[in-house]
Amino acid sequence: MVPVSHYLLLSVVLFSLGVAGFLIRRNVITVFMSIELMLNAVNLAFVAFSRHLGNLDGQLFVFFVIVVAAAEAAVGLAIIIALYRTRESLSVDDLDSMKL
Repeated sequence: MVPVSHYLLLSVVLFSLGVAGFLIRRNVITVFMSIELMLNAVNLAFVAFSRHLGNLDGQLFVFFVIVVAAAEAAVGLAIIIALYRTRESLSVDDLDSMKL
């Protein structure tokens, strides 16, 4: 049996990589993937605590986070495609204003 601390350590590492990718990278797609990585790190922590405590509350939260992440992916990718079509760039520095 793997202890909960191992899962939480992995979750912290994944979340830290997501934060680093969000803060350091300048490509919108990479920033978007970093946000998804942070959401999955939180899901891992929810499932680890749910398994450790023996209830299904954490897994229920994971279900809602996955639903929100799917909606975010659909809307986010549509926005990214629209921005690329109008600005022809995916750099965060070029997208600092919502004006055309």
